[in-house]
Amino acid sequence: MRILITGSSGGIGEAIARYFLENEHTVVGFDLKESAIEDARYTHYRLDIRDREAYPDLAPVDILINNAGVQGSDEIDVNLKGTIAITEHYGIHEGIRSVLMIGSASAHTGSEFPEYAASKGGLLAYTKNVALRIAPYGATCNSLDFGGVMTELNRPVMEDPALWAQIMAVTPLKRWMTVREAAEWSYFMTVTNRFCTGQNILIDGLEAGGAHFVWPE
Repeated sequence: MRILITGSSGGIGEAIARYFLENEHTVVGFDLKESAIEDARYTHYRLDIRDREAYPDLAPVDILINNAGVQGSDEIDVNLKGTIAITEHYGIHEGIRSVLMIGSASAHTGSEFPEYAASKGGLLAYTKNVALRIAPYGATCNSLDFGGVMTELNRPVMEDPALWAQIMAVTPLKRWMTVREAAEWSYFMTVTNRFCTGQNILIDGLEAGGAHFVWPE
């Protein structure tokens, strides 16, 4: 199948791209940065998902995974408006199999930066909107709303013993998700799953049960 993944140059997005390639799919990646992936079945485009004029002409994709996002600036423009623009352009068509939003636990709890939480909260409603519109094609749309994931972005808390202790104190499973696990979830929800749709699935080791956001001062 043909897979389009936004934010594919690092972290969760890169792990998802590599996992689909391992399973012999063809992957197209969008990101502002260059990609380290070297594979004959991978094509990379450097672009800003907010810039519709930069969107390349692609053959219809079977699966769209909206992973691109920022934290600290332009959250609503990138995380919400950019995701909507990409989805409307590449994800709403006969033949689409699945659209997946990579969301955040903060969409459920509000426990993060204001614009970030609001942008991810908007994805919850948009997921259901897309699910209704592509259901006639037999396609699914869900969001995977992750809590802590072991990525470069989260090093400020992962490498601070005091802050990490606070996070683990409110995380019953006492660990964070790996990017490999995030990729496995993404594959399951878009390839294996054929009936669950319109759902916002919270995957956070039960950290949201405490809804306590920890970050450096």
